[in-house]
Amino acid sequence: QVQLVESGGGLVQAGGSLRLSCRASGDIFSINAMGWYRQAPGKQRELVAAATNGGSTNYADSVKGRFTVSRENTQNSVYLQMNGLKVEDTAVYYCNAMLHTGRGYWGQGTQVNVSS
Repeated sequence: QVQLVESGGGLVQAGGSLRLSCRASGDIFSINAMGWYRQAPGKQRELVAAATNGGSTNYADSVKGRFTVSRENTQNSVYLQMNGLKVEDTAVYYCNAMLHTGRGYWGQGTQVNVSS
């Protein structure tokens, strides 16, 4: 099993920046990729950005050029640098870890609020 602990959410004005962090513990050597999803009120959870152990990254079109996902060298942490935040980025952000087996784990979520 993998446990994920997120931090870094909060309230920021539009145009501002936040950095989310997520640290994994447990069976970290089984992790193949880590990333971030978000869920806004009344909407489905969606992929924001993810990075594999090999360094490949994937971004939602809505955040390309503004958000950057990165992994720590030890491969058990993932970060999301969010610049140029928009009101529509307001959501609960969830850390995700995907194992080589295809099983995924979720963090508890951290709230990001962007005010106009």
